[in-house]
Amino acid sequence: MKRNISVILLVLAFVGVLAPLALAEEAAAPAAAGTGSDVRATAALGAALAIGIAALGAGIGQGIGLGKACEGVARNPGASGKVTTTLIIGLAMIESLAIYALLVSLGLLINQKIFF
Repeated sequence: MKRNISVILLVLAFVGVLAPLALAEEAAAPAAAGTGSDVRATAALGAALAIGIAALGAGIGQGIGLGKACEGVARNPGASGKVTTTLIIGLAMIESLAIYALLVSLGLLINQKIFF
């Protein structure tokens, strides 16, 4: 499982590094005309990668946390109240990281006037 996650993260890193290079040739002609579409394309790609990686990380973190909480309740049913409270607080904190990534990606898109 850890090997699969590291392979996925490695592929995402390569895509993040190589995608702007691939888009640079396509955006070279409009950039010479002064439109700045290469910056807009890179901002859109960065925003998409930011929210995608944040959602992936949040999903993995929440899945691991929920699995461990289920194991804890199965081993000690008497502590289910404390485990549930701690789980909900932890899941809220993990989800807030994904929301921060969404806000940063929307900030990139708004700053470059891509959608708004």
